[in-house]
Amino acid sequence: MTMISKPIINLLREVYCLNWEGIHGASHWSRVRVNGMMIAEDNGANQKVVELFAFFHDSMREDDGQDPMHGYRAAELVDSLKLDFLRVNQQEKSLLMTACRHHTDRQSETDDITVLTCWDSDALDLGRIGVMPLAERLHTNLAKQDGFIQWCYQQSSRNIEVDL
Repeated sequence: MTMISKPIINLLREVYCLNWEGIHGASHWSRVRVNGMMIAEDNGANQKVVELFAFFHDSMREDDGQDPMHGYRAAELVDSLKLDFLRVNQQEKSLLMTACRHHTDRQSETDDITVLTCWDSDALDLGRIGVMPLAERLHTNLAKQDGFIQWCYQQSSRNIEVDL
C-alpha cells in the first residue's frame, strides 16, 4: 500500500512554492521514493516513513539553491498533520520529522536505520545536479555499493511522473 495519497499530493501542491517539475520537485521526490524503498527492502527500514520522507523532505523549500531551514520547515509541516492523515503512529511521525529536519545538515546523531535510509535515498539522487554520490558519505549497506550508486546516478536524470 502506498502512503502517498491524493490528499497528500494535493497538500504538497498547495504548499510547494517552487517549480513542481524542478530539481527539488515531484520527479526528485519520486526517485527518492524508489531509492528508499529499495534500500528499505534490503535493510528492514520502516517503508511508510521512507516513502513519506521522499515526498515531504523538500516540500517546504523556498529556494532551489541555499535554503538551510527547509528541512526544519518540512518537519514543522509534518508535525502539523494528524496521524490518520499520514497513516502513521506517533513513533513513525517522530522518525519522519527527524529525517526531514536533518536531511541536509545531518546534525542529528542517529543510528536509526529508517532515518539513515531516508537520508541515503535523497543523497543518491544527487546526479540530477551532476554530483556523483560518494559511498563514504552514505550510511546503509545497499546505498554504499558501487553498482547501486551507479544505477541511482543513471536514474537521477529521469523524469518520473507521480503515480497516483
